[in-house]
Amino acid sequence: MPTDTLPPALPPVLSFSYPRVLSIAGSDSGGGAGIQADLKTMSALGCYGMTAITALTAQNTCGVRSIHGVPPQMLRDQIDAVLDDIGVDAVKIGMLHSPDIVQTVAEAIERHALPNVVFDPVMVATSGAVLIDTSAVDVLVRELFPRAVLITPNLDEAALLVQRALHTEVDMEAAATELLAMGAQAVLVKGGHLQGEVVSDLLALRSGEKIWMRDARIHTPNTHGTGCTLSSAIASYLALGQGLQQAVQSARVYIRGALQAGSKVRTGKGGGPLNHGFAPQAMVRKPL
Repeated sequence: MPTDTLPPALPPVLSFSYPRVLSIAGSDSGGGAGIQADLKTMSALGCYGMTAITALTAQNTCGVRSIHGVPPQMLRDQIDAVLDDIGVDAVKIGMLHSPDIVQTVAEAIERHALPNVVFDPVMVATSGAVLIDTSAVDVLVRELFPRAVLITPNLDEAALLVQRALHTEVDMEAAATELLAMGAQAVLVKGGHLQGEVVSDLLALRSGEKIWMRDARIHTPNTHGTGCTLSSAIASYLALGQGLQQAVQSARVYIRGALQAGSKVRTGKGGGPLNHGFAPQAMVRKPL
């Protein structure tokens, strides 16, 4: 039969989708944190990662050299382009450097009814560089705390939010209570900056339940992007269908594996990244 008379090919039967996770965060040119760490984490956990970049940073393992903010309209267009077409099962929010950017993200959460929003209030880099305008903090609390299913501040970020230093687990518990009172739906206060051989994290829920999670400290200089990785792992496990407490616990297991696997590797001259791909999972296919 001549080829020009063959019937048109039938379209393929599309029966599956991937767990979809959107990262709204800054770009780390060194690849260890921010959008880059988020995508590596999502891929390693079998999810389909997407991005909306809030800012470009010039940084490496030694520190941040400069930050260039993305205009709010460009951020809005990125989010809308992804969600109008692909959709999303969970969202990780990271670096938001200005009030306008915070407001743009809050409006997008409402406009698209975004599910499973995990907010990592990135304010200070591991190197000590400040990554947010002070004027953005109040807007961030007002607009994003109530819209996220979980916020994940480290000790320094929690201290900045409650405006006092935090030195003990008692301090962490008091800070978590205050952050819930500020409107957060759930809070994971990360205690990795406390001294000692045990790392303690606290998950506090609006029900009043407080869940302590403790593990032996992994000694490594390679901790760049730890917070970004943890929050994107939590979002990934939520997209995979786990409940909040289980997703937090699963993410902690993943990040400990990534820290351990990368503990003896030198990448750059400063604090290096985790080994995000230490045990990669194939992309998960969910029935439509």
